[in-house]
Amino acid sequence: MVLPGIAIASRQPVRSILLVSRVPIENVRTVALDTSSMTSVALAKILFEKWLGGGREFIPMAPNVEHMLAAHDAALVIGDPALQIDRSRYFTLDLAEEWIRYTGKPFVFAFWAVRQDALFENTRAAQSSPDLATIFRQSRDHGLQPASLAQIAREWAPRLHLTQQDVRSYLTENIYYQLDQPCLEGLQLFYRYAAEIGALPPPPELRFVAAAAGMAMV
Repeated sequence: MVLPGIAIASRQPVRSILLVSRVPIENVRTVALDTSSMTSVALAKILFEKWLGGGREFIPMAPNVEHMLAAHDAALVIGDPALQIDRSRYFTLDLAEEWIRYTGKPFVFAFWAVRQDALFENTRAAQSSPDLATIFRQSRDHGLQPASLAQIAREWAPRLHLTQQDVRSYLTENIYYQLDQPCLEGLQLFYRYAAEIGALPPPPELRFVAAAAGMAMV
């Protein structure tokens, strides 16, 4: 069951999920895939099949952009390596930006879910504790406090070879943390398109953990 209200999503370019190529995108025939995110892989396949002409070959590879582009026309680059790409050297597509362009919906990269049996076991063991959805929302909100963001930026900027402002803007502008109605609509559309092209199996019906009650709701 899905924890309500919490997500890793984007309502604008996300910067950390890129299709990178040395040739124009219309000339791409083979795409090397970093498979560390099944969601991003499915999104890349949807974009090609629905709007970028289809007919591409997708090959899983280790996430090394130089090796990927030495063997194939384009590469799906995810996470920290994408943030470090010098986009002036390549043709690039930001996958969230393209999804939003074609659908008008936010894109949800991740949400949190819990097995029903584990949820009910936790509820019986901790009746007086805050419910699980509340705990996760509080954790999200704490991480988005100015002091927390400043600490994250200080720690991660040198690791990523980015400025602190780059890290902060990524966390506050490119990533959206609410699983609200527009995000749910985008998520359902993604699931439908992914199933239509065979990128993912048809999903089960989404059921949500009700805040405070520890019960399921549809």
